[in-house]
Amino acid sequence: MTNAFTNLQKLTRAHGVSGNENEIRTLIRSKAEPYADEVCQDVMGNLIVHIKGSGAKIMFTAHMDTTGLVATHIDDDGFVSFATVGGLTAIDLVQQTFRFQNGTNAICVAREDKLPDIKVKDLYLDLGVRTGKQAKELIRPGDTAVYTNHLRQMAGNSVSGCYLDDRAGCLVLLQALCQIKNPANDLYFVFTTQEEVGTRGAKPAAFSVDPDYGIVVDVTAVDNVRGSLHEGTACVGKGAAIKIMDRSVICSNKIVTALREAAQERNIPVQSDIITCGGTDAGPMRTTRGGVITGGISIPCRYTHASVEMVDLDDVEACVNLVAAFCEKEQPVL
Repeated sequence: MTNAFTNLQKLTRAHGVSGNENEIRTLIRSKAEPYADEVCQDVMGNLIVHIKGSGAKIMFTAHMDTTGLVATHIDDDGFVSFATVGGLTAIDLVQQTFRFQNGTNAICVAREDKLPDIKVKDLYLDLGVRTGKQAKELIRPGDTAVYTNHLRQMAGNSVSGCYLDDRAGCLVLLQALCQIKNPANDLYFVFTTQEEVGTRGAKPAAFSVDPDYGIVVDVTAVDNVRGSLHEGTACVGKGAAIKIMDRSVICSNKIVTALREAAQERNIPVQSDIITCGGTDAGPMRTTRGGVITGGISIPCRYTHASVEMVDLDDVEACVNLVAAFCEKEQPVL
């Protein structure tokens, strides 16, 4: 897939902790505008990209926000206490490197007296300074920090790094936007905010767009890892995963069937996505207004919310092709 790795590198490096998505939104807007008829931003900060068509109104979403840290206190020695933004655990964070939005680097370490049974409250950030005064010249409470583990190529066509959840989904929509030649429907590609802290951006966006169909593009937990408890059905390397259900949504059979038919017509490798925990923007979208016919296209991902998330670019490409196929096939207006 043309420039997929390079584009994904840029997307994963952009700052965009939940509630502070300006940098990633600016990057996505610059890439989407040449292919869009209209681009706007709503009150929640969602970026809404409209490709006009005469058919059914279809809304795709991918969340652009990420998990991260927010500074809460700086002590006299310059050590920084923090809170997590989104679903992060101590094991995800300890001995990892972070970067604040202004470029200040930090390492996350644990109080030695709390090892090995550490909790997030036992962790702190070390900026490398010697005094609180020095630290306060660099950051202040309320500043957010993100992982610095940049994308790398693994064996085969796999890539690993931070924030593939859900910058890989953002890439899918951007690549599909470039690929769609003859849209048979009225398309809205929405890059949502604050998904990681309770899927907050998707509901007002769906209320505003009022789509006939809604499809969420996000990563999903996988079954092909050592010691799997079979809490997910998708596998890395086996294609786009068509969502059936998760803890937030039971998808419409109409969408599931339409996606499977589109995949079959274009020989796109697909599999089913059923997970027993977690959710996506599909949940609030499904229950907006009088209800939206909702589904999902999922990218199988290992080690979600860690700094070493892993996806296969062949799966990403399959998701791009499935989005494009659905867009180019006329869907019945409801």
